[in-house]
Amino acid sequence: MEFVSHNPATEEIEAEFPNADPGMIESALSQASAAQTAWRDLPVEIRAEFLRQVAARLRARAPELADLAAREMGKPLREGLAEVEKCAWGCTYTADHAQDYFGPTPVSSDATRSYVRYEPLGAILAVMPWNFPYWQIFRFGAAALLAGNVIVLKHAPTVPRCALALESVVAEASRSLGLPAEPLRNLFAPVSAIETVVAHPAIAAVTLTGSERAGRSLAAVAGRQLKKAVLELGGSDPFIVLADADLESTVGGAVRARVQNNGQSCIAAKRFLVEASIADRFVEQFRAALARLTVGDPLDPATDIGPLARADLRDLLARQVEVTIQEGARCLLGGTVPNRRGYYYPPTLLDRAQPGMTAMDEETFGPVAVVCRVDNPDHAVAVANQSRYGLGASIWSRDTARAEGLASRLEAGNVFINGMVKSDPRLPFGGTKCSGYGRELSVQGAREFVNAKTVWVG
Repeated sequence: MEFVSHNPATEEIEAEFPNADPGMIESALSQASAAQTAWRDLPVEIRAEFLRQVAARLRARAPELADLAAREMGKPLREGLAEVEKCAWGCTYTADHAQDYFGPTPVSSDATRSYVRYEPLGAILAVMPWNFPYWQIFRFGAAALLAGNVIVLKHAPTVPRCALALESVVAEASRSLGLPAEPLRNLFAPVSAIETVVAHPAIAAVTLTGSERAGRSLAAVAGRQLKKAVLELGGSDPFIVLADADLESTVGGAVRARVQNNGQSCIAAKRFLVEASIADRFVEQFRAALARLTVGDPLDPATDIGPLARADLRDLLARQVEVTIQEGARCLLGGTVPNRRGYYYPPTLLDRAQPGMTAMDEETFGPVAVVCRVDNPDHAVAVANQSRYGLGASIWSRDTARAEGLASRLEAGNVFINGMVKSDPRLPFGGTKCSGYGRELSVQGAREFVNAKTVWVG
């Protein structure tokens, strides 16, 4: 079976679910098509109220949902609770902006009246990852549902109970309003069935958050079917520390930006590019702060860092660290797999890394920070842009005007100055280069899965 709930802290299998067979897939897609017909005809105000009901149910079930995430992918409880709250906020914020996003937009032309209407595309196939098992869906899904689309969710095979819980939250909200359709359907489709699902006439577009390899594969499948795709892929975000940065706040931001979600985030800071004149002080304070973190059971409220989601992910991270040390980086903290049950990896700090080293060029998915010393701000930008990824970046400096000038030269979809990179319902989110294309959140993301229809009245 492909869909297995495998607790990364205990290494025990807690639940298994069979793959959907061709008949089950066809039935689910036919039901999604029927639901789409009913859902698109609802007034946008009703769909907005539905999102508010989803938010209420997310908040009511937050302890249960956080517990599931801890058991299925190792997220510490307090971070799981924060993720669920962010989903609820995203739903209510999106609902409050229904008319801003999807109301007709008047445009002056040679017509008596002309405007743009925003109409749903249909059923959206969402291929989603395990690292934020709830937020990744709502990050695109709140606006997609508000626009009148429905969602077919193909979640990561390691978080099946999170997927079922999310489906039940949406169903509860739909039933509470007496709506004629449930607009999100979970589908335990194996990877081998994805091309068949994308080709199905019920599917109008696809979105994927995941690896670069998965993105390339799904984009090729969608391209053959002439169906739109939005991709949010990997990242190797630079964290640029200029000589005038406030070191206390910068180090605190560095720790949060590297180890949030056990370091398993596409937008986590991974390459710390520090001006040489302050590098020794930054590195020592950073090392001390990382050393104070508690690694342990994600169900223990005192835990800062839980296990990585799978054994193969831990082993890959360990190999990346070992090779980078062999290439010349200095390991100042961590760097070895602990002898304990569970897929744990300690907070690790590598200093004096250079472009071309493994952990500088590849995405590291876990609590491993890599410091590269740079000569000046221009050198920092040059090193930052050497990556094939372009998801996020942050700059830390007291001179915000200079930092904004540097931000304009960084090849990234998101640049944060004196703050860690994060997704926010008020701001568009997405990447460039091998980090994908398209946007989620805010008005730009809200209109990814609509038909922008011109209406011209003579």
